[in-house]
Amino acid sequence: MRVPRCCMGLRRAHLVWPIFLILLVGAALTALLPPAEDQRGLDVLGVLRRATSQKESPALSHRGDGTQGEHKFTVIIQTYNRTDILFQLLNHYQAVPHLQRIIIVWNNIGEQTPLKLWNSLGPHPVPLVFKEQTGNLMRNRLQAFPEIDTDAVLMLDDDTQVSVPDISFAFSVWKQFPDQIVGFVPRKHVSTPGGVFSYGSFELQDPETAGGDKYSMVLIGAAFFHHRYLQLFQDQPQAVHALVDDTQNCDDIAMNFVVAQYLRKHSKSVGRNDKPSGVFVKPVDLRNLEKDANSGYRGMWHRPEHFLQRSYCLNRLTQIYGFMPLCFSNLMVSQFGFPSYANHKSRG
Repeated sequence: MRVPRCCMGLRRAHLVWPIFLILLVGAALTALLPPAEDQRGLDVLGVLRRATSQKESPALSHRGDGTQGEHKFTVIIQTYNRTDILFQLLNHYQAVPHLQRIIIVWNNIGEQTPLKLWNSLGPHPVPLVFKEQTGNLMRNRLQAFPEIDTDAVLMLDDDTQVSVPDISFAFSVWKQFPDQIVGFVPRKHVSTPGGVFSYGSFELQDPETAGGDKYSMVLIGAAFFHHRYLQLFQDQPQAVHALVDDTQNCDDIAMNFVVAQYLRKHSKSVGRNDKPSGVFVKPVDLRNLEKDANSGYRGMWHRPEHFLQRSYCLNRLTQIYGFMPLCFSNLMVSQFGFPSYANHKSRG
């Protein structure tokens, strides 16, 4: 059966008119929108892009306005005689989001920094600053450098490579605990009946068989903390600085004492000291690159007296301050849930 031509024409008209009306309404609405160059009228995508850029890249503003300080952080790496793996680390950390600046504390006294070589291989997304020192001291890295214009500082050893996801996750954790050290290497102090303290490693045991372990320190060789603690460390008694210089050790223990005392002083719970100096974040990929250094220089933690010195430092710091401010925690924050067993006895 053939359909008459007149009926086919009516069907086409029914299809064409709705389409024509939609186009007409769309054209009228488009005419009402402001021109693209008018910055007062942004499209939805433009608004989203601007909001995202303001959140993730809060301009190049100063710490005082409360934006950059909250959303970015500064990396501090102290180095001595490891320029080869330093470049490997610098290249790795260029990919870290929210990183404002890298400060290299240059302890190679009398040697020229490799800044010119680094710049010749650029451009690099993250600015780099070398701070040349007059002496090879462990506590050089704990200076309140004027180049720090963020609230958060990520301190890293020059033989430690932390994965980008680990750093990003730890930074998000630090935002929840900005008054504490948030890092990847926990340690503890052990008291004896005679009132003497000993330095110990932390081992997260199987809770079904042993009930787990506790820590009282988070080492700053791979950790976030607030920049205020750098100045607080500088303000500590001269005996603390002398202890670190004499042993060339224990600056990380001393920093935990500084943080613990600050928390004790500013605790909302009067008379209680139940807030530990640090929060342990379980790393997924934390590597030691010492074996890759061509210099053959071995870290100070290899020295046979290393652990004895750290126990000595615990007792000496307790003498200087008149009490033991460190308290214990068993909190572990992990990206992928809690593992049943973790051993962290490999380093000091």
